Amino acid sequence: MTPPAGAGTPISRGPGARQRVLRAALRVLDESGLAGFTMEAVARRAGASKATLYRHWPTSSALLVDAMDATFQPFPVPDTGRVGTDVAELLTAFVTLLEQTPFPRLLAAFIDAAERDPTLGALHADLTRRRREPLLAVLIRARDRGELPAGLDPDLTVDLLTAPFFYRRFVAHRAVPPTMVADVIARILG
Repeated sequence: MTPPAGAGTPISRGPGARQRVLRAALRVLDESGLAGFTMEAVARRAGASKATLYRHWPTSSALLVDAMDATFQPFPVPDTGRVGTDVAELLTAFVTLLEQTPFPRLLAAFIDAAERDPTLGALHADLTRRRREPLLAVLIRARDRGELPAGLDPDLTVDLLTAPFFYRRFVAHRAVPPTMVADVIARILG
């Protein structure tokens, strides 16, 4: 069995050490789920002592909050001048995140944890709000320049645009067809 990355190498001080622990925390969550997400498991994976982790994070929940917050940042807001192109860029990036990264497994474990822990629930709400911001900005900008109807509800439209992808990945466990981004945009934005 190959030892975990960083095993046997004491964690150094400085900003690189923090990032190493946060990456290790996400790997533990991805590999072991919430049940295996312990300070001991993360310390072992990061090549650090539990005491080092507890100096920076008082609980495993606090560590999980920081790891998720540092890792899953919103996409940049595109501005091509066309709402369809901007929305397609964001949804395509989202599909890539769902299909080519551990994000779905991490998010599923995180959502489960957020249902049980108010601190994680608050972070989940904040992360969700921040992840929605780029698409909201694109839709509001398009509405303001007359490209979308004045009565458009941006929040509902974000839900309608993203829900099919969440459903495919998390409920149906099916791949996203290559034309789905364009099809969803055409049906929702017309």
